Amino acid sequence: MKKEWFSTNELTGIAGLPSTIQGINQKARREQWNSRKRLGIQGKALEYHIDSIPDKARSVLRANENGTQYIANSNDPFSIWVTAYNQLTLTEREQITSLIVRYGVTGLMAKVNARTESNVTVPEAELSEVE
Repeated sequence: MKKEWFSTNELTGIAGLPSTIQGINQKARREQWNSRKRLGIQGKALEYHIDSIPDKARSVLRANENGTQYIANSNDPFSIWVTAYNQLTLTEREQITSLIVRYGVTGLMAKVNARTESNVTVPEAELSEVE
């Protein structure tokens, strides 16, 4: 991993981490994460070292940093999902997100299972209906 220090903005809402800057700072203090004053920023802004961050969040940060070059080294479903998502085009990301928002995960799985059972490719027109 190239980047070793992450700001609270970069950590908010990632893989179970708190969704606010204050929440990140509280969790970091509680768990005694390794921190330093953020370089080039006035005030009390902190950065946290990658080794202090929980494993799941670290996996997401690695996947986001490397993008499509990232290869999941583990069988962790979350890492595999992030890897697959990062390999999608922008249009494909929008389509999958629309499917999940409109039908939920259960509806998405029903579409996947229907496609698998019939062994037929889902027409592009059917996917675009979701948008």
